Amino acid sequence: MAEYAAFPMRRSQRPLPGPPSSNLPLELDTFVGRTTELAELAALMGAARLITVVGPGGVGKSRLALRAAGVRRGQADGVWLLELASVREADLVEHALIETFGLTDHTGRPPRSVLLDHLADRELLLVIDGFEHLADACGPLVRDLLRRSPGLTVLAAGRRALNVEGERVLALGPLPERDAAALLVERAALTGPVAEDDALVEVCRRLDGIPLAVELAAGRLRALSPEQLLERLDDRFALLTGGSTGALPRHQTLRTTIGWSHELCSPVQRLLWSRLSVFSGPFDLDAAEYVCGGHGLPSEDVLDVLGELLDRSVLTREESPTGVRYRMLDTVRAYGGEWLESTGDGGRMRRRHRDWYMGLATWCELDWFSPRQAAVATRIESELPNLRTALEFCLTEPEETHLGQYLAGTLWFYWVGCGRLAEGRHWLDRSVELDGAEDYPESRLKALWVLGYVAILQGDTVDALAALQECRDEADRTGNPLAAAYAIHRTGCLALISDDMERAELLIREAIERYRELGELNSNVLMGQVELAMSLVFQGDLAGALRLCEEVEEICREHGERWTRAYALYVLAYAAWTRGEFVHARALLRECITIDHAFHDLVGLVLAIELLALVTASEGDPAEAAVLQGAAEPVWGSVGLPLFGSGYFSSPRALCQQQAGELLGRARYEKCIAKGKALTLDEAVERALASQRPPAPHTPQVSVPRPGRATRKPAGSPTKGGEAAG
Repeated sequence: MAEYAAFPMRRSQRPLPGPPSSNLPLELDTFVGRTTELAELAALMGAARLITVVGPGGVGKSRLALRAAGVRRGQADGVWLLELASVREADLVEHALIETFGLTDHTGRPPRSVLLDHLADRELLLVIDGFEHLADACGPLVRDLLRRSPGLTVLAAGRRALNVEGERVLALGPLPERDAAALLVERAALTGPVAEDDALVEVCRRLDGIPLAVELAAGRLRALSPEQLLERLDDRFALLTGGSTGALPRHQTLRTTIGWSHELCSPVQRLLWSRLSVFSGPFDLDAAEYVCGGHGLPSEDVLDVLGELLDRSVLTREESPTGVRYRMLDTVRAYGGEWLESTGDGGRMRRRHRDWYMGLATWCELDWFSPRQAAVATRIESELPNLRTALEFCLTEPEETHLGQYLAGTLWFYWVGCGRLAEGRHWLDRSVELDGAEDYPESRLKALWVLGYVAILQGDTVDALAALQECRDEADRTGNPLAAAYAIHRTGCLALISDDMERAELLIREAIERYRELGELNSNVLMGQVELAMSLVFQGDLAGALRLCEEVEEICREHGERWTRAYALYVLAYAAWTRGEFVHARALLRECITIDHAFHDLVGLVLAIELLALVTASEGDPAEAAVLQGAAEPVWGSVGLPLFGSGYFSSPRALCQQQAGELLGRARYEKCIAKGKALTLDEAVERALASQRPPAPHTPQVSVPRPGRATRKPAGSPTKGGEAAG
């Protein structure tokens, strides 16, 4: 039903709480050398809109680009970093960029259209790092963005150019010997004093001044003298000169350096290095122990060996909202991956990786119905690269299709509740298109009803009904009453936002009765009760709606569930307004807005603001009501069709517009609307929560708005959005 966005959105979509002006990582150590290159790059950035820093792996392209970008933090709409090293599919590049900007779009629009709309009037710098394996997808995307977004500048860093017209290329070579030696001394000094001498300069010369190679060598100076380092370099170069015969010498040198670091590891360290290569992006200790433990490496030893790899700069440690996590540089991971494949253990390790993230997704689905909803959302967000890897593995292995369907369906709460409808649709479509899961009908049925749910929220009613009908038919054929209940429930949701209230009530009641018979209780089931209450309110049965929502609120309080509870509060506030209890309605909406704002639930939030505008008008303040309506209006552009295109859901807005417009006059009403549109979402929420209205002199009961009888049918509904309908 609701979707969360964890980052700021474009101005026309309204920034979320505390919007940063940049997502560039902070520099954690000293930047050494590159004075000439920085000056040249600054000049190029002043003269062109697409600049690509190219060079071999480990030469410092990313660090140089981030250093240059850091100087541009003052740009009007910020500096943003898109990291693509962990993205494996070309189809996900646009989704990754949407994620970088923190955009929430529930419509069926192509991701590129969303990006073009977002960047149309922006002035910002976009840094793209690690794109070389996705260059064929990145080039056309960057070209389109630059053509349609005059305020956009792109700074890319990779091993090849993007080959887009207007591109300026800065070829980055190794560090000069003295700068490389300074880097070596700087990094080695982190564990003890080291003086620059001729031996260290020679080490850097032998390493071709490649920063990554130098930093790996620095880790050895805690155990070796510079002379010993030189001696071992002689041995290892003779032993490990590798790579293809056509590779550049610098590429061979880097591989030699990593290979030499690998050779200096103990057998158990090499084993863990190779096994950790199955992770994409950061991972935590629990995952490492489960995936990598056993078969020569007891799980209880993983922590100690992992610490040794940290000491050798094979891994890096980082703090995150979910705790301490570890990361492996992509080049180092690739080397470990080759070693893993050479052992013949790659398939087993990828299955263990898949098993861990299947278990994590299952646990998170269960824990979503608890006080830990926010923590679950944060956890899944941090694990997205690894979940993508697990999904890709399942959907490309013939015997794993059913597990891919199960995983894609199990993540329904993330696709729906955390602003990932488009990516969820990507994985769900792929999973149900595959054959080979006939022996596991439960997995396919779950993927089908979740696909129907996501398609409804995107406004794709044809595909939604097709998926839900197939789910219902197969559930009946195979004797799966729970899947049938979910299919019936979601078909009722489609009727709700299509203004067929009688059909919505009939279907959702049937689903709720089936849930009760089966003992099913979770956020989905409670949302069904809220949706049933909505259908009753719109048919004038306030008493029935109140009973349902009061029961939902009680259960939510008992279980610590807040996501569904916010929607129950919305319905209760609507009912309070119809009774003329404006003060009570405002209090309920304040709590609703607070919850929705904390979860970044834009749909629930904008619905609550729309209703608060009507309450405000009823309290006798038409100007403030118009301002709130103006603040809500642009948000619908990122959610879908305003108020779902529903006559019932649109009634409060239309009535508020009528009341405020008549009292203010057209000119003043439009002025107040414009004032609201200029507010950020943070400002609108602050205004809604801070405003206190005295009771109106007379608060009679209000007639429930009732549009004309609906003529749309669920199968043909053009409605988009619909998160308020579950």
